[in-house]
Amino acid sequence: MITFGLVVLFLLGVESFPDGAPIDACVKDRANQPNHGQHRTQPMSTLPYRVVASSAHYTPNSRITVTIEGAEPFKGFFIQARSVESNEWLGSWEQAPNTTIHPECAAVTHADPRDKTRAVLAWKAPANSQGGVYFTGTVLKNYGTFWANLIAQAPQDPLQLQILG
Repeated sequence: MITFGLVVLFLLGVESFPDGAPIDACVKDRANQPNHGQHRTQPMSTLPYRVVASSAHYTPNSRITVTIEGAEPFKGFFIQARSVESNEWLGSWEQAPNTTIHPECAAVTHADPRDKTRAVLAWKAPANSQGGVYFTGTVLKNYGTFWANLIAQAPQDPLQLQILG
């Protein structure tokens, strides 16, 4: 009976958060890292995905696209927008298919456990400010394999936006 209980607990742990990161992901001790037991983030040098923001600068109500893609499928993501100047959460995400938004901390996460090869997310700047923004978070290949504390690549010069297309 004890063995059966351990197997059930193990299986539940493997499938935790199939519909995205919970809101406490915003404020836990290991920010931007999933609480997946003993599993820890992989080295950035092994990251098989590109996380690219269309800009690192915003003006009032501007829109920036963040794209996650790679040759290998991924299960999920958790991305936050932060001010370059203050490191505070900033702006809001537009609802996209199969995403959950955490407006309390300017974050967006996956909302289903299906394999993805690409996610395109849209962030909207606050109406009353302008400045620098960066996008940070985690991409999960699966429960035990993830890359945390990544920062999206973004052009520093607004004229480079045309290159990213």
